[in-house]
Amino acid sequence: MPTPELAVTPVSGALGAEIRGVDLTEVTDELFERVHELLLEHLVVFFPDQEHLTPDAHIALGRRLGELEVHPFLPKADGHPEIVVLDADQGAKADEWHIDVTFQPNPPVASILHLQVCPASGGDTMWSNQYLVYETLSEPMRELLDGLTAVHVLNTPQTGEHSAEHPVVRIHPETGRRSLYVTRMWTSHIPQLSRPESDALLQYLFEHSESPRFNCRYRWQPGAVAMWDNRATQHLAVNDYTGPRRGQRVTVLGDHPTGDTPRWKEYRPAPDERYYPRHVTARHGYR
Repeated sequence: MPTPELAVTPVSGALGAEIRGVDLTEVTDELFERVHELLLEHLVVFFPDQEHLTPDAHIALGRRLGELEVHPFLPKADGHPEIVVLDADQGAKADEWHIDVTFQPNPPVASILHLQVCPASGGDTMWSNQYLVYETLSEPMRELLDGLTAVHVLNTPQTGEHSAEHPVVRIHPETGRRSLYVTRMWTSHIPQLSRPESDALLQYLFEHSESPRFNCRYRWQPGAVAMWDNRATQHLAVNDYTGPRRGQRVTVLGDHPTGDTPRWKEYRPAPDERYYPRHVTARHGYR
């Protein structure tokens, strides 16, 4: 079967491209190779008019990127444990900037979301290009960040505490490019810095990474599919709508984020210094 001619339209100047001329139920090796190239180039790619995508085809597409996650507690599609059902009416509103699951040692590589029900207006999703976020920092700031790590934490009564330490700047294993790797939803602190230094630096980095000049925003239509690289993007589901919004997602299991070796030892507070190592900036405050 010949590879179809693809129509590729950038969504913004920063990242994202819409791809037409693809039937995701019939993905050949040659077509997937081209889609993968476009994913690495644009970081998030969109496929409109995929209403006919079956759960089996959705799973098969995800498996081309790697082994799929079976999520421990999110609701699943009947008979397809690899597919998570994201239903806004059931609380699935990720309306804060985040990189998926950075509180695990091996965060996901990529996700593929098939949005099936959309509100009449609103409910867009935004992505941020973390390559550009890093590359637009000054040289002294980049040099500092290249030698730091950050602790990422999830702590809820339902899940208990999960945490992992990753480079503040990770190096993409396929492109070799550097990207900022901290996120408002999960990043707790930079262990090489004092608490006030860490809070101040992270707050600046969060605000910088969320700037509109690094973003794209996608207006969903029923049946559209988004595939994104979780290693070099953040995303946010805009919570500006009423009515149902529902989709199905597969997530590709992760690799181990790598970057430069940290250049400094962990900060040691003075005996009388109050230090809160498990403060999660966006969510839970000090504890």
